[in-house]
Amino acid sequence: MLEEIKRLALEHLGGLPGTLYGPIEDAMKVDSLKGDGKNHQYEEQAALWVLRQHQATHVMAFRQQVAKGFDEFRALRIRSGGEVPMRLVDENQLEFDLAGERLTESLCGRYARPLDMVQGRLLAVSEAMHLAPGPNPIGPQRLVAAFVETFVDAQLPEPLRARLFRQYEYELARLLGDLYGRVNTLLSSNGYGVGMGPSLSPKPPRETVRERGYGDFDPNHGAGFGEPAPNANAYGAYGGASPGSAPNGGHAAQHEPQRPPMSPSDIAAMASELADLRSQLHAWREGLMRSDAVPHAHAPQRTMAPRRELRIDEVVSVASLLQAEPPDAFARALAVSGRLGESIRDHLHDGARRLGLNPDQTCFSAEEDDAIDLVALLFDSLFRNHALQDRARRLYARLVLPYVKVALTDNEVFVKREHPARRLLDAITEACEGNDGETPQDRELLDRATEISQRIVADYNEDVAVFEMAHAELDALLSQQRRRVELQEQRAAKATYGRERLGAARSQADSALRERLAEPPLTQAVADFLAMPWRHHLVQTLLREGGEARRDEALSLGDALIEADRLAAEQRGRELADRLIALQPLIVQCLASSGLDDSAAQHGMAGLVRALATPDSARRTRPASPLPAAEDEAVEETRRYLPPGKDVSQHDPVLAERMRGLDPGDWLRLTDLQGEQIAAKVAWVSPLTSRYLLVNRRGLRVFAASPEELAILAGEGRLSIGAERNAFDEAMRQVRRHLDRAVGHR
Repeated sequence: MLEEIKRLALEHLGGLPGTLYGPIEDAMKVDSLKGDGKNHQYEEQAALWVLRQHQATHVMAFRQQVAKGFDEFRALRIRSGGEVPMRLVDENQLEFDLAGERLTESLCGRYARPLDMVQGRLLAVSEAMHLAPGPNPIGPQRLVAAFVETFVDAQLPEPLRARLFRQYEYELARLLGDLYGRVNTLLSSNGYGVGMGPSLSPKPPRETVRERGYGDFDPNHGAGFGEPAPNANAYGAYGGASPGSAPNGGHAAQHEPQRPPMSPSDIAAMASELADLRSQLHAWREGLMRSDAVPHAHAPQRTMAPRRELRIDEVVSVASLLQAEPPDAFARALAVSGRLGESIRDHLHDGARRLGLNPDQTCFSAEEDDAIDLVALLFDSLFRNHALQDRARRLYARLVLPYVKVALTDNEVFVKREHPARRLLDAITEACEGNDGETPQDRELLDRATEISQRIVADYNEDVAVFEMAHAELDALLSQQRRRVELQEQRAAKATYGRERLGAARSQADSALRERLAEPPLTQAVADFLAMPWRHHLVQTLLREGGEARRDEALSLGDALIEADRLAAEQRGRELADRLIALQPLIVQCLASSGLDDSAAQHGMAGLVRALATPDSARRTRPASPLPAAEDEAVEETRRYLPPGKDVSQHDPVLAERMRGLDPGDWLRLTDLQGEQIAAKVAWVSPLTSRYLLVNRRGLRVFAASPEELAILAGEGRLSIGAERNAFDEAMRQVRRHLDRAVGHR
């Protein structure tokens, strides 16, 4: 069996030294291109060239060092003991040793849980072989020591040595998870299962939250669904470890500031909310098992034969093992509503199998089922109810397992708004919702959110301080975005108001034109002048602030031209000439407002005089056809949300009156005719038309609707009032509604 583990180790890791040089050389080329054009890396390149020449030697030496670890474990080599003669250590070896210690510490922290399992099983192997416990031959200490021994004699400049260690760490991180999983499975299949060795001794029995009852809920005890909090320190209210605490739950630093304790009423309210939520989940799962809603293989496991329930720490270990793996399965599940829960269970079962926890002999507890289902429903709700682009799907898929771990160890995340993991998800959703990356600022937000999700995957190890720091960083960038959103809302309101004023001015000008063309017959020249330059001039005058006198002046110009045409028809030449001379400045000004320069305006004036100077010109009445208006976004919005030919007058007066009570800042949830949902805020109410300007979370216009149109949407069930500003709150509200509907329709 040990020979098989040795074969696996050499198969996975034996060729590592030969894989390091290519990526390092590529990185050096990139750094060189980013510089000033001069080559400052000659020493590094020369040293790397020497390493390449000895690649085969380094691979062989590294394989020998890995094999040496198995010999030491089996005591085939005499383990050092007693006094070790002291000697001087040269500077190069000292630097290698220090870098090796840092790398060992990093790898031990990253793979703490699978290493505990491997170490416990290897301890049982040592006992079975009647040997004193030996060092783990595939542990980080041994693998880093093998690397150091392989390269310690190479004379490397400090930058190249740092690159070498970084690349080695990257390659190990890519391979160790799978290796440890296979080794754990191999040891388990040979009889060295969970519980072998002191580090894996089962925890003493204790009562769960369900057994104790929610009336005795203690926020510093029940950090998980039935699992005690990692520690009761300054972050106890969040159920996580303090930045200075031990990874597996030590005591808080003595000088850590204490958070104020929760009041009994807060504790009782939280306990009641959790109890209601769990009862809804249990009823929902029982309904699924009694129906054909999901395949039998994926139904929650309450109907299967009795099996050992996995402990919370075991499931967290499995999730930690899988956390850094590509999230493709979750990304695909998020694209299909209702698939994420079964995908999480399948993934955890696969990870448990790698760690030697046979899924045929184990099952999730009710508390673990609750955590998995709540996370699945939460992420499904986020994608159903928020305008998240395809790029965001992979980002959220990457966060699924970290949030499963949070739910397992700290159920307050579902009921406490101040929880760091909850606030981070709010911030990420705010950064991603409706963000298609069109502007540099939007792309920066997406890139930062992606970077933070990757950091959570890499750094989260049951310490919620990681979420708190990530939220603080993203929120600082979002504060700039919120200011841009406010400005965007103001611009949208001003643009909407401008269009409404323009529409009102055009309507008034069309009405004035119809009145003047309705009665007296006019010459073609006067009718054309009134229909085009004069109407345009009147619209421009009405749009100017404080233009009452100018409006009256413009209206009187139209009346004066009609009077001049009557004088011409009656052949009253002297009076006509006096009238045109008096009107000339106003006529030229009217033509100039249409964009004509002084010369063109004078030419237009001459044409009008010429037409009026002919008394027998044909005259007739003409209908006033309104100018064709360009189809604007308001028409497109109406087509998107209201069915064609919908009679707005057939609205519910009670609903319309309720819509009139909306104020700027109120949030709604709209569903268009294609079924797409969006959260919208009332940004502004028009003083002209009383229409409500609705904008999305990025401040962009969504719909400008009257209270009657909103009442129609509400009557059809496509509008709801009171959408939460925070994405997590809104998603949990939707989860509760979904559970209520599912339980009610059982």
